[in-house]
Amino acid sequence: MTAPRVQIADEILRRFAASLRSTQLYSKGHPIIARNLESLSVAFQLAHSLQPTVVIGLVGDEVIVDDMPMAKADTLGQFVLRLHESGVERVAIDRGVTKEELTDFIDAVTATETRRGDQETIAFPAMPHIRVGRVTVEQRVESDLGDMGTIKRLYSEAVTAANAVWEAAQTEGQPDATVARTMIDGLAQAVAQNRTALLALTTLKNYDNYTFTHMVNVSILTMGQARGLGIDGPLLREFGLAALMHDIGKVRTPLEVLNKPDKLTDAEFVIMKRHVVDGAEILRMTPDVPALAPVIAFEHHLRADGSGYPHGVKRPSLNIGTMLCSIADVYDAMRSQRRYQQAFPTERILEVLKRNDGQQFDQHLVRRFVQLIGIYPAGNLVRLNTGEIAVVRQVYAPDPYRPQVRVLIDREGRSLEMTYEVNLWEATEDPARPSSILAPIDPAGYKFDPLLLM
Repeated sequence: MTAPRVQIADEILRRFAASLRSTQLYSKGHPIIARNLESLSVAFQLAHSLQPTVVIGLVGDEVIVDDMPMAKADTLGQFVLRLHESGVERVAIDRGVTKEELTDFIDAVTATETRRGDQETIAFPAMPHIRVGRVTVEQRVESDLGDMGTIKRLYSEAVTAANAVWEAAQTEGQPDATVARTMIDGLAQAVAQNRTALLALTTLKNYDNYTFTHMVNVSILTMGQARGLGIDGPLLREFGLAALMHDIGKVRTPLEVLNKPDKLTDAEFVIMKRHVVDGAEILRMTPDVPALAPVIAFEHHLRADGSGYPHGVKRPSLNIGTMLCSIADVYDAMRSQRRYQQAFPTERILEVLKRNDGQQFDQHLVRRFVQLIGIYPAGNLVRLNTGEIAVVRQVYAPDPYRPQVRVLIDREGRSLEMTYEVNLWEATEDPARPSSILAPIDPAGYKFDPLLLM
């Protein structure tokens, strides 16, 4: 973080606040309003000499300019308060912004004075160089993230948002970064507060929406790994956003190849492999996405031993974000059942991650991934060695084969009114007490949702 960037960011916030105050105090056309807007415009010219876009974000009660936490929202006056009240969480100002656009934006923010107490939000005019990102009540993660129902709603909204991000890339040539960031903020908060529950939701199998659930799952699994490495805050969200859009280049893949129900021919696979280059190109041209995003899009099919694709590309080392995303990508793709591929159990997937003597994937990261996910991931329905049926509640990192489970059905097949928990890693001499898992079970044959019984 350089001192000039911090000083410029602080100047932008102060000039925004001054422009809002003068617009409230003086009549339109007053020279003080013009002077404040001129100073604001100069501040942005300085910022844009260093980078193409300045992003002002409101995260909780903090104001962040790009990746720099600046202050608490209540210390920055009415400008930030008005944005907060109207459901605005991000404002991206691109290089080339005019004083007229800044005037229109300030006027729109000022207009909230007459609407306070109403449900109506600010009506922002269309501005070529200013983009406003809103959060809806449903998208704000203010409810109890310890509740599985809340987590499921958050996951469902994330899949819907992934659909919107994808469609924007198809129709406009660029993914909707504002929608993506809003969604990632919620998922990142959930990863920090209730990682086990959120990871459990990635076991859901929605074959009709595979593309979008895969985007969300890879993002969650990447952030879960990153969090385990101590990565948090804005950097965690960057990992999540980049992983979400790792396959965005597939919007340019012909549908007959992308949606083919059978295995691809060699010629079709050549076409499919172009998505890594297309994705990097799309994301490089998309404002307001982290620099990490095109890197992961380009690298996520490269392997540590130099194999993978694009062919002929050599890297002395892969980005840590790429390595985490690649593990998540392979894991989620292999455990998802599609018409041309049966879902593989976790043990088989881990064999793939360890193949070629562990030269393709960083084995330290693979071990940490196993400790995170377990052989029987949280949310899985399993049959125990004593015949009972249970749902996995929590992975036990020292022994991924023996998690904590909640027993739901007794050995005679009767649902228990009083379920109970068992730590399978704890030794027992009681033959009636479960001590291991025999196999995972498909929950489709049962009339309850095991996730809600975790």
